[in-house]
Amino acid sequence: MQRVRVSSHQSPVHKLGDSQMTLSPKFKLAATCSALLDPALQFELSMRGEPLIPGLPDDIALQCLLRLPVDKHTACKTVSRRWYSLFGSKEQFFTLRKELGFHDPWLFVFAYHKCTGKIEWKVLDLTHLSWHTIPAMPCKDKVCPQGFRCVSIPHEGALFVCGGVVSDVDCPLNLVLKYEARRNRWTVMKQMITARSFFASGVIDGMIYVAGGNSTDLFELNSAEVLDPEKGMWRPVAGMGTMMSSYDAAVLNGKLLVTEGWFWPFYVVPRGQIYDPSTDNWEDMAAGLREGWTGSSVVMHSRLFVVTEHERTKLKVYDSGDDTWDIVEGPALPEQICKPFRVSSWESKIYVVGRNLHVAIGHIVKLGPSATCEKKCRFSVQWQMVDAPGTLFDLTPSSAQVLFA
Repeated sequence: MQRVRVSSHQSPVHKLGDSQMTLSPKFKLAATCSALLDPALQFELSMRGEPLIPGLPDDIALQCLLRLPVDKHTACKTVSRRWYSLFGSKEQFFTLRKELGFHDPWLFVFAYHKCTGKIEWKVLDLTHLSWHTIPAMPCKDKVCPQGFRCVSIPHEGALFVCGGVVSDVDCPLNLVLKYEARRNRWTVMKQMITARSFFASGVIDGMIYVAGGNSTDLFELNSAEVLDPEKGMWRPVAGMGTMMSSYDAAVLNGKLLVTEGWFWPFYVVPRGQIYDPSTDNWEDMAAGLREGWTGSSVVMHSRLFVVTEHERTKLKVYDSGDDTWDIVEGPALPEQICKPFRVSSWESKIYVVGRNLHVAIGHIVKLGPSATCEKKCRFSVQWQMVDAPGTLFDLTPSSAQVLFA
């Protein structure tokens, strides 16, 4: 479980977000078309007797067409002028879905090409289990994908990408980007107060918190700050009790848990910190929690689960009552999921994305109390594999987030 480091043999570059800097032409934000169907065109076509689907009223036909997988839209546009109008842009498609009350989960995967380092976002439709791509993130060409931190506000369909570091230069970024699924576009937001990479992040009550990480020349930070997405403003919060970069972080019971993570070989016991926004205070993490946090985490059933990297990739769950970890009953992670992997979750499902973007969906079931302790909850998992198409086989995941659209 090693943190990626970068070397410094090049001169510093401008941080993305500086007022003097312009984005590379191929990363400029694309101009968007009107978000709605052209009412005049739709009325004209309907009056000419061109229904969306012959034999169905338009409102019923629209309900059917808005359920079509995104990867089929290009072919669908060739059916008729009205279908071309409907599937003409993803912004239009998702705006109509929201207006009509659609609310389905999508898995957004931040990936990079393992040879070229090129970064891109791929989206798995969790209803149809099909993949599509979203617009390129407005970013410099050469960045270290692992240095970014990505968080989401799922029910708002909003994804945030913060920080990062330029490849081969010890120059962290204070970049903040927002992607909105309904509009299918990126927005460059107000930059962080402090440029940082390899830091902790999490969303608590709709506010985005970041803490620690690496600064210039790999100097570790103890500062922390919070973004109000509505106002678009960052403000500082209490600093961490120690300077540290972050391997993993999670939000549990309204608190941000930050772990430095194990390094192989295990020479040093990892550090861990917990932030409580209600008191604006940090405290040391319990010994059992930080020492057993040996993988990537998600929170379900108000519990912290970890897909382990050193214990046959079994899933385990933390018991705060006695500061111990328990193995989740059921098989280990499927062998098709190779490290490095990234995890996300929603309700009782955990999504593990491995190299080549194969995805394992873990169905978590809460069982009865333990035979040895009635207060202990038991859990089991069953895995479902979603093999990626061959076009994704050169990609490695750096983050995974669930959004609704």
